[in-house]
Amino acid sequence: MNIFDDDDYMSTTPQDNFMSIIKTANQNIVANEIEKVFARLALAEKLLEENGLEEQYEKMLPSFAVANPKEYDERVNSIFIETVGNIVTQCE
Repeated sequence: MNIFDDDDYMSTTPQDNFMSIIKTANQNIVANEIEKVFARLALAEKLLEENGLEEQYEKMLPSFAVANPKEYDERVNSIFIETVGNIVTQCE
């Protein structure tokens, strides 16, 4: 017997929670947090380029989720959780 509703926070994935939160939260806060995620991505790409790792990155990217599914899921979920936390704390 499931004591939680189907839409309960604990019975959904971090991605599901993210999608739900961004629809109802203050859109200016959501936009700012998404911009921060993209800024981190831009910096990561810059660091890869500066260290000559962009070719290695391009080779690994397509297989990362397949070769290391647990690590991939943990890293992606961590980004979703962190972003939701940042949005929610600013909307309180």
